[in-house]
Formats: sequence, structure tokens, C-alpha cells
Amino acid sequence: MPQTVHLDYSTPADLVRAAMLLRDGGLVAFATETVYGLGANALSAEAVAGIFAAKRRPFWDPLIVHLASVEQLSQVAVVPAKLAERVIALADAFWPGPLTLLLPRSLAVPDAVTAGRELVGVRVPAHPAARALLAAAGVPVAAPSANLFGHTSPTTAAHVLADLDGRIDAVLDAGPTSIGVESTVLDPTQTPMVLYRPGAVTAAQLAAVTGVAVEAFLPTTEAQPVSMPSPGVGIRHYAPRARMVLVDGSQAALQGALAEAEAAIQGGKIGVLLPKGWTVNADAVVESWARWDDPEALAARLFAGLRALDDRGVSVILCPLPEAGGIRDAIRDRLLKAARPA
Repeated sequence: MPQTVHLDYSTPADLVRAAMLLRDGGLVAFATETVYGLGANALSAEAVAGIFAAKRRPFWDPLIVHLASVEQLSQVAVVPAKLAERVIALADAFWPGPLTLLLPRSLAVPDAVTAGRELVGVRVPAHPAARALLAAAGVPVAAPSANLFGHTSPTTAAHVLADLDGRIDAVLDAGPTSIGVESTVLDPTQTPMVLYRPGAVTAAQLAAVTGVAVEAFLPTTEAQPVSMPSPGVGIRHYAPRARMVLVDGSQAALQGALAEAEAAIQGGKIGVLLPKGWTVNADAVVESWARWDDPEALAARLFAGLRALDDRGVSVILCPLPEAGGIRDAIRDRLLKAARPA
């Protein structure tokens, strides 16, 4: 494949070109409000296979299908009458937005999209670039994060190109994403409903809208699964090249961990993802994160900060771990998975 074409969302001709590429079976990375996704026509098995090849993604990991509007839902999913009220309530409350619902798939969806399972992940993104591209393409678009499998997710077009330049047809640049962590993934077909991946839409919000309890999915440690029930539930994911070390979420704990790391590491550079307003006394590579009391900003800057430290050649990254609650659950999920040994 030739060098990936860098397109600009603000240029109408570029938007048209990206849509045509999707319709013709190509691979196009595009911004959503969460992270950049790598899109292909979700109804074409050949196009979907291109996603797995470009990302080096195992076929046991299913994809999420992105729709221009809720009216497209019937193309990829079948909502049983007994679930209609629940699904409508969730769609009305959170679509367009960062919520993926796992719903019974239609016969039009290729097996590769769902890893052979009967439920397909579906969402209607809120980002104007994503919505414009999906509307222009006129087809449902399967789109996992636009990075090599297991690596830190991309929140800018530059991040996409760092991983996938020459492996995909185009990236449609719409600037940095706003939320910065992937969508919440919920299975509403069960009672209680199952939260497979935390995101900006929280379990408390989901329960409040539906009146149905939400339980978090507990992943297994199966080394070579036949298929995963949802995207984003692998036990190691979102990882930078450097080894991650997570620290209790306080400035004192971070300083202590940094002193230990300096004593233990000989000849390697130590990186710190440092909340704004915190200081550390050490010879470390510091990347400014966001204020510790602003979890939305912490989420938005998380992956960009990890990538920046990788780019600066550190061998270890020290990062404080937020307490649980709200979007902090999503930050914790990503950091805990990134820090698991390979």
C-alpha cells in the first residue's frame, strides 16, 4: 500500500474523498469524540479483514460498528420487542455519544465484526467529523481504535500516522479528540446489564436512565481466547512501549516511587506523567498531564501524555492512579491494562 493520504476534515473535497474510500472498501482513520477510529465498511467482509491486517489485531477481538444515526440501526442489529423500551431509553439519553450497545446482530454483519458472536457493538458517535463522514459514506462503519493492536490509543491524526502510516488508505484529520478514552461498552440484553468497558458514560448514569442495575464484567486470564465478548476487555491493552508503573494517587507516593525507580534502574530514562501543580525532585523526564481534580481533562490527555513520553525515549513511565468514580473508572481501566506485563 502507498503512503497513507493525510486528509483535512475542514476541506469538503477531502471529506468526500474519505467517504468514497470507505464505500469502495478502503481503510480510513477518523476522529470521534473518544479516540480516532480505523474505519471500514462494516457490511463488507473483505473490507473488515483489512482492519485486522492493518492493526495486526487478532480475530478474537470484535469491532464496534459506527452509525450516522439511530435510523441505521436496523441494518446491523435486531432489537427484540422485550428489549425495545430499554434500548430506546439508552439511545435517547446517550446517542449521539460515547456509548456502545451490544445488541443481537443482523444477518448482514460479517462474522469477523463480532468475532463470531451473536451480539454486535453499535454506537452513534457525536463528533461532527465522524457524523459527516458516516453520513457521506452511507454505510455502517466498523472502527476500532486506529493504532497497532495493544498500543496506546490515538487522539490525534499524528498518533494514527505514527502507528499506521503506509498500512491504511487515509486519515481524516479533525484535530485532537475531546474525551480521550474509548466509549463505554454495555450489554443491555442481560439483567443486570453488563458493563464491559467503562468510559465517559458511567454505570450510575446507565442505571438511572433504565432503572436496571449494572454489573461490571470480570475478565478472565485466558491466554488464547476463541473470541472476546466485547471490544476492550483483553487483560493487557492501551500499552506504551515503556514499562508502566502505577502509583497510589498522591504526590508523596509518586515521589517515593520515583526515588525507588532511580535506585533500581541503571542507564534508563524514567518518565513521569505528572498532574499539573505537582512537583517531583528527581532527574526524570516529566510530561505535564492535567489537574488532579479535573478527571475529564485527565482522560482527554492520558493517551497523548503516554505517547509523548514514549517519543522522548523513556524506558519506564511512572503514573499516579486516580481513585474510583465517574470517568476516573475509565482512566483506571486503561492504566491497569496498560501496566500489565506483556
